[in-house]
Amino acid sequence: MSKKAKITVDPAYKIGKIEKRLFSAFLEPIGNWVYGGIYSPNHPTADEQGFRKDIIDAVKEFRMPAVRLPGGNFMSGWDWRDSIGPRDQRKAHLDLAWKQIESNEFGHDEYLQWTEKTGAEPLYTLNLGTGTIDSALSCVEYTNYEGGTYWSDLRKKNGHAAPYNVRTWYLGNEMDGPWQINSFEKDPKAYGIKAYEVAKVLKYMDPDLQIGVCGSSSPLLTRYPDWERTALEECYPLMDYLSIHYYHWAPEGDYAAFLNGATLYEKFLNTEIGICDYVQSKYRHPNKMMISFDEYGISFNAQERVDHGRNGYLPLHSYAEFKDDRRRPFNVFDPRNPSDRSFTRKYAMMDALGQASVLLILMRHADRVKIGCMTGGIRSAIAFDSKNVWNGATYYPFYQMNRFGTGDSILPAIDTPTFSAKGFDIDNFHAADDYYDIPYIDASASVDNENGEAAIFFINRNWEEDMDVKLDVRGFEGYELVEHQEMFCYDDYASNTYGNEQIHPVINTETKMDGGVIDVHAKKLSFNMIRLKKTR
Repeated sequence: MSKKAKITVDPAYKIGKIEKRLFSAFLEPIGNWVYGGIYSPNHPTADEQGFRKDIIDAVKEFRMPAVRLPGGNFMSGWDWRDSIGPRDQRKAHLDLAWKQIESNEFGHDEYLQWTEKTGAEPLYTLNLGTGTIDSALSCVEYTNYEGGTYWSDLRKKNGHAAPYNVRTWYLGNEMDGPWQINSFEKDPKAYGIKAYEVAKVLKYMDPDLQIGVCGSSSPLLTRYPDWERTALEECYPLMDYLSIHYYHWAPEGDYAAFLNGATLYEKFLNTEIGICDYVQSKYRHPNKMMISFDEYGISFNAQERVDHGRNGYLPLHSYAEFKDDRRRPFNVFDPRNPSDRSFTRKYAMMDALGQASVLLILMRHADRVKIGCMTGGIRSAIAFDSKNVWNGATYYPFYQMNRFGTGDSILPAIDTPTFSAKGFDIDNFHAADDYYDIPYIDASASVDNENGEAAIFFINRNWEEDMDVKLDVRGFEGYELVEHQEMFCYDDYASNTYGNEQIHPVINTETKMDGGVIDVHAKKLSFNMIRLKKTR
């Protein structure tokens, strides 16, 4: 007999408005994401700038709201000024973050012009590692000012007469991380002061700019969560968003530990919101800070080195040590002769469930989380190699929640059996304690009163058996069931590749609604979407 669960959703229990930027992506020039990816001058679909039109069309088809760029660890050693103007006069540098040579052939203007062509809003990260207040101010002036100054006129000379009008700016990337170039891991107060001074001059230029300040990039960092509290106490009044990152790795094949990642995400998110509210109260400040969760991912990983006696917490010296992998040569990614990684990968369906579980959490916190950037949104969900573009398994829950998760977020009440997960420490940076009472069923919901539509998204994390889920939607008076789409795959080795998408949603025609109750037979390890439409 299948395990049973119940989800009750009522439109009266609104959490907050769902911002479209919740379903955005993250992009940095790591590997061939950019060179040989979105920029590939010899590709058959390349336009006059070398941008691949097939990828642009895929991003447009997805209706990608925004892209955070050119973010990531790369940013802390990058000088945007070396990447503008004629390509043959740009300066190549060593990218110390990813052991690459950055040619700057694809630079500041190209990033912004690529977003113009895709229709996605650019969310721009400034260098606060090696970067200065002057370079940040010059970057915003070059990007946004109408004209009549050195930097704005230089933008015009470089071929873009109109300002780019970028509205959201991030003050550095993961500045609490000891791996970061010019990290502030040991001095959060200094970062908070620098962030305040940069935000001050940016808002002197344009008081309507939205500013994101770095929070934590992992709850396992040694100084978490005191680091962001200390930084925020120096800069809170000028900040609009706390930018946070988290990656959950689980031991390969441990489904319980993998699927428990969402629990750790929600715990981390609640702590970060609490820190923001604490500092707001300390300042007696009227403005409540929002959250930008602009890098996230869940994946399996093999066991690596652990420094015993440190409880899985990252030692301060870990990224300063000279390790064997630092001896490898610097890579060059040639956009005219790109190489490919294999896309035949294990656990594609699990990857999709992992990313979907994070999206459920972001939707349930829509009152505070206004921006979400999936790290694999462009490259794994909207998947591509040097030749083709296709929909990865992760694409479908990402697309469905972007397309149908509109209006207001609704808090679902969930009654479900639970499971447990054993603790682990894969390395110094990825670890978890034992966890109990983890719900098999997790869900989020939305109602769009303007369109008379509602959607319930839920996952069955039970990896052993299907579950019967009773969905009580009696509060949606006058609504009828439109469809139940489900996605599942029991082959760990199945993967979507170009021309062979093995994992995709199907419509379950057996699901019916009777008297405001929908009985759903949820397949094990499945993602489900229920759509309702107001008809009277």
